[in-house]
Amino acid sequence: MPNSLSKYANTRVGIIGGGIGGATIALKLSQQGADVFLFEKESSLVNGPPMCHLHAGGNLYREISDQQCIDLLKQSINTAKLYQEAIDFRPTIVAVPSNDNGEPNDVISRLTVLRQEYQRLIDADPKNEILGPASEYFRLYQRSDIERLSQLPVPNQPKTPDEWMVAFAKQTDLTQLKFPVFLVQEYGISVFRLAALTSLALENSPNCELLTNTQVTSVAQNTAEKWVVETKRSGAAETFEVDYLINACGFRTGTIDDMVGLKPKRMVEFKAAYISRWEEQRYNWPEIIFHGTRGTKNGMTQLTPYPNGYFQIHAMTPDITLFDEGLVSSKQGSAQPELPDRFINKVNHQWDEQVINERTTKAIKKVAGFIPAFDSADVGGRPMYGAQQIPGDDATLRVADVAFQSNSYARCEIVKASSALPAANTIINKLLELGLLSDRSSAHCQSTFVDASMTSDITEQQIAQRAEHLALERGFPADLAGRTMPAVG
Repeated sequence: MPNSLSKYANTRVGIIGGGIGGATIALKLSQQGADVFLFEKESSLVNGPPMCHLHAGGNLYREISDQQCIDLLKQSINTAKLYQEAIDFRPTIVAVPSNDNGEPNDVISRLTVLRQEYQRLIDADPKNEILGPASEYFRLYQRSDIERLSQLPVPNQPKTPDEWMVAFAKQTDLTQLKFPVFLVQEYGISVFRLAALTSLALENSPNCELLTNTQVTSVAQNTAEKWVVETKRSGAAETFEVDYLINACGFRTGTIDDMVGLKPKRMVEFKAAYISRWEEQRYNWPEIIFHGTRGTKNGMTQLTPYPNGYFQIHAMTPDITLFDEGLVSSKQGSAQPELPDRFINKVNHQWDEQVINERTTKAIKKVAGFIPAFDSADVGGRPMYGAQQIPGDDATLRVADVAFQSNSYARCEIVKASSALPAANTIINKLLELGLLSDRSSAHCQSTFVDASMTSDITEQQIAQRAEHLALERGFPADLAGRTMPAVG
């Protein structure tokens, strides 16, 4: 596609930031016929904070409202339909530790609400049944059930709910838990397959110019009320003119807001997840969540499985996933919260090996408090890390999409990957309302995109090869680009 300062018949949209938000918006807008410029300073797309969980119901976040959980469920279902080839269709076990203030009955209440909502969504559109039947959205297990399952051999390819519970039943210290525990159809999402899918789709799009390794240095409106975007790519300056500008810079969103003279409140949080390898446990595990109070030594623990014995660990404690001074707010005079330099250095790929080993070892020991044999796991690679934006001043917010500041500027403010598709649809509706997009394809926009761009044109071999390449390029084991369960069992 031709680039700077050309004249187009179609609306020209500039998107700054190629994370999951910017990439999804670019895919949807280019399909709608807009001419899209996607500016990304890194060498590849979807290279932000760690993601591994679809959040189909928000059961990791007991501190958020039922409505936020329902919103996450809806968003996750649409995300799974759009990015089905990036979903790891293995369930999640949710358990309440015996030393925790929470109770399993609270989990049951929320899961019941979510199951009812899921059934309502299926009744409205049978294609929403991507998490399996609503009747199987969750299943509870008493201690006697777990003890019975612990006597069974671990299946190589678990399919039924009981089969998914066997490894957990055999290895977990049941004295550390309250009962019942829950198996929930909350699936995983592969950041590397997601990056591969979006990259391949945008590379194939005649309406999108993908500009990686491109730093935006200045943004301003000219006398014709067009946005002039100045960039630097491989040392060379280049200028682009667009009709509509979308700020999708993730935790750096405030830097672009500063350029255009806007000062909304926001927060930024630096977090990390740690890669371990448990050599003797190469069969398929579900994801496991041990609830806890965020920011304390008993913070939530999340164990995410990958092929060949790799596990990713989140533990919401200050010495593992969270960091002292890792949550900062914007101040008067700038929309961009300032993280301390030590976190910016980490974002820029400068981790001290000693810190990696210390924090990963602490993460392994945190898991071993529930699964004693996990103590034999080793450091499996560098951490997955990044900074996450949170619009406003509520640090518990997990559902957000888009803010419109004028008829030509929008800010993508997603916190979770599952919010990317709703954000894209919100922007499309706004551009249709403004007359900047034709509605010729809006009615079949979603279904056409899933069928044509994701399924027909891109092969599994292409996705797998690109995903593995991206994992290795970013310094991670190739197995992290794989899925333990490529389809619903």
